[in-house]
Amino acid sequence: MKKNCLIAVSMIMTAMCICAQESTLQPYFELNQLPKLINIMPAPPAFDSPEFASDAVRYCWGKEQRQDDDRVAQAIADAEWDDHVKLYSLWKEAFGLEINETNTPEIWTLLETSLLTTDPMRKETKAYYKRQRPFERYDDSMPSHEEEELKGEGSYPSGHSLRGWGISLLLAQIAPQRADEIFKRGWDYCNSRVIVGAHWQSDVDNSRTAASIGFCALQGSEDFIAQMKKAQNEYIAKTQGQSSIDTVVTGKPQHSQAYNLQGQPVQNDYHGIIIENNKKIIK
Repeated sequence: MKKNCLIAVSMIMTAMCICAQESTLQPYFELNQLPKLINIMPAPPAFDSPEFASDAVRYCWGKEQRQDDDRVAQAIADAEWDDHVKLYSLWKEAFGLEINETNTPEIWTLLETSLLTTDPMRKETKAYYKRQRPFERYDDSMPSHEEEELKGEGSYPSGHSLRGWGISLLLAQIAPQRADEIFKRGWDYCNSRVIVGAHWQSDVDNSRTAASIGFCALQGSEDFIAQMKKAQNEYIAKTQGQSSIDTVVTGKPQHSQAYNLQGQPVQNDYHGIIIENNKKIIK
């Protein structure tokens, strides 16, 4: 009994610590400061419209993709929402670096704060249109087994696609030399939502546009710009200075500030290995 109590207390304390860590992050902008997607995006195609034919064809395409074991396995993995370590790991190969809070704290902070800012952009539009999802309309099962979680929730726009394309945009800004791989991973990630039957293709396509709108809005935050610079320098440090990233983020060259291999700024009297002007220097 005593052992069980200790375990329960430990679990509660762990949860409290996690909540405390999450609460330290503040969005770069409040939702009412961001562009309103419902005023920008077109209405989704009506089910009796000619435009819906494309969605129906792509739904059949998604069903065909389920015959490919590797592709459907990737689509199931891409359905991850809550575990951000697993989420970011989906871009590990494309990005060339594993992202987690311990080893890449600046990149982690950038992604977490950016998603905290842009994820809620979808909610008003979803609630307004309440578009029926493919698996509901066709009474289909989902290989990702999300039926109970998603049933009754509008499919337009796709929250996964908005998030996945947003991650790709952010990672490509950190490491533009790997943009091809990053965007290919993001493109496939979004299309995974069609494959599992969670979304129509038009949900996904418009969500990529929505993510780009949110990404552009982020560029107007001085805090975002500062954190992006930290993330870029951390990437350079973690990839052994092999990056060709230009650290000009705001349009003004940054020549004076040097960083250690942990991506932290250092003073001129610092001794050791530093990154300055995208070059590794031993002082």
